[in-house]
Amino acid sequence: MEINTVLLIVLAAVAALSTVFFQYFYKNSRKGSLRTILAGLRFISLFCALLLLINPKFTTHEYFLEKANLIVLVDDSSSMKDASEENLVESQVERVLENENIKDRFSIQQYTFGTKVLQTDSLRFDKNHTDISNALSTIDEIFIGGANAVLLFTDGNQTLGKDYEYIDLAEDLAVNPIIVGDTTSYEDVLIGQVNANTYAFLKNKFPIEATVLYKGSRSVSRTVTISLDGKSVYKQNIELNKNRNSQTINALIKAESVGVKSIKIDIQSLENEKNVINNSKESAIEVIDEKTNVTIISDILHPDIGALKKSIETNEQRSVTILKPTVSIDKYRDADIFILYQPTRRFKNVYEHLSKVRANIFTITGTKTDWGFLNQVQQSFFKEDFNQNEEIIPILNKTFSIFGVGEFNVLNFPPLQSNLGDIDLKKNSETVLFQQIRGVDLDKPLFAIMAENKQKEAVLFGENIWKWRAQVYRNTKDFREFDDFIGKLMIYLASDNQKSRLELDFELVFEDSSTAKVRVSYFDESYNFDPNSNISIKIDGKENGFSREAPMLLKGSFFEIDLSDLDAGEYTFEVTVKGENLKRSGSFKILDFNPEKQMISSNYNKLKKLADNTKGGVYFPNDLNLLINNLSSTEQYVPIQKSKQNVVSLIDFWVLLAIMTLTLTLEWFIRKFNGLI
Repeated sequence: MEINTVLLIVLAAVAALSTVFFQYFYKNSRKGSLRTILAGLRFISLFCALLLLINPKFTTHEYFLEKANLIVLVDDSSSMKDASEENLVESQVERVLENENIKDRFSIQQYTFGTKVLQTDSLRFDKNHTDISNALSTIDEIFIGGANAVLLFTDGNQTLGKDYEYIDLAEDLAVNPIIVGDTTSYEDVLIGQVNANTYAFLKNKFPIEATVLYKGSRSVSRTVTISLDGKSVYKQNIELNKNRNSQTINALIKAESVGVKSIKIDIQSLENEKNVINNSKESAIEVIDEKTNVTIISDILHPDIGALKKSIETNEQRSVTILKPTVSIDKYRDADIFILYQPTRRFKNVYEHLSKVRANIFTITGTKTDWGFLNQVQQSFFKEDFNQNEEIIPILNKTFSIFGVGEFNVLNFPPLQSNLGDIDLKKNSETVLFQQIRGVDLDKPLFAIMAENKQKEAVLFGENIWKWRAQVYRNTKDFREFDDFIGKLMIYLASDNQKSRLELDFELVFEDSSTAKVRVSYFDESYNFDPNSNISIKIDGKENGFSREAPMLLKGSFFEIDLSDLDAGEYTFEVTVKGENLKRSGSFKILDFNPEKQMISSNYNKLKKLADNTKGGVYFPNDLNLLINNLSSTEQYVPIQKSKQNVVSLIDFWVLLAIMTLTLTLEWFIRKFNGLI
């Protein structure tokens, strides 16, 4: 406490005592103990009031040692188990933690990491991925300020994350790698990045791209083989050397059957190659049959039917079936699109079936069309029939926007044959081609697209479309422009715009189980996300007999289940919304791939650059005594004595107020009781 404060307290006591003496003793004839009690109470009240004004404080100093942080960061991935002798890393870490010199100088924290950083002293070496950059960044965020040293026990092989060689850390964080494993660089060939599509269409070719890498100094020649479900489908011989140490393989593979197909890329191993695990890599692709079944129904023979069939089937994903309108309804059940060619009254059963299934329709009319029947049986369009044949020239609508017409152009095309009459489209429509009759452009559709209540229709008011296909060939020497136009029409009619209330989000193939997740979004009848729904998933293994049913957990705007505990294999699943008649199913495959097994040599060069960039040192397990000695003797990590100053009030404010209230109250009651007021 400062001397000025002490003098003020003394003066306050003198002032309070003088006031009391003047009030109770100076020229006061009253005597006895009552005067003394009242004087004492008044003195206490006055003295407390003066102390409140002075507010005396005193200062205390606490002295303590601030130690530098020593962060022991251990790579807990499976590659560490293969790189070191059993219990070697555990014993080395234990030696650091139990060393008395280290304890005296540092505040020690131990962490392990794979993809995430955990504060634990338990080492399992079972993580399937290593992210060194994330581990160092996390430590850098936790320990801010002061001198910090990191002991990084690792083999330096990273399978995820940014390149730790160039990581930007705080200047006071020194990383000291303890390199575990063999740092010898062995000659090696390996399969690097593999790129393949997620899906392929049946009977189509799909690309596979693979990078082959070579580590060595001599020239080597090796064969790369690509296998599909265990069957070799592609081979290529490559030449590699010290300067040309990588080559990209590009192959086109034909999809012969549907389903998830395992892709394996192998390269022939070198003589006495130590690491042959990385000589192959697996991926997968799902071959799907997205074939559109088009059924042409006609009661007559006409060249248009053959032209349409050839045009539609130029894409192998579409097949055409030609049927009579009098066949059994069962023959129509597999149809995705119906082409009704010049309907007559014999189409009655066809239209009854179409009204039930609400399929997408392409109607072509002409001189043999029964308009009396057609106008009555459907409600999409109406045409008057004057029983007069007319040649109609097509005029392209340049503002048509439902789908692109590409290079298709009807300029100088031959006319179509149709009956003369007014046309009324009763549904929402857009015209592709207008009519021109005898040189006069009419605002009447020749070819129109209609859509209403999720049903799509196209109608062509004219026959002899085969002449258009022939004209395209005459102009360009192939049928491509016409066939592409018909193909785009088929794509439009085959597409389903209906939104599902239960949406699945998952990968068809997972490289390993650590990333295996299935996500689901569920929407109510108004298509708003429903977070209160009860969604469960049932998963079955195709080969291993695995079966599990579990609820899916809400994660923000979707539901999710973590499948990281599943073994490699193929699985099917079904998602169910309880209380709703909604189910969706799917399948996925988990590959037996461990990136930690792809490298056997420790990455000395990267760890050395990391240490240099952070002003640390590189050590091996045999150098542990040197490491401990350096940490114990360097001036950088000497504990610093610091003091903490605490300024505290001599008496708390509320205590003084309480004492003043008590003494004034007692004085008032005593004076009142003795009749002095």
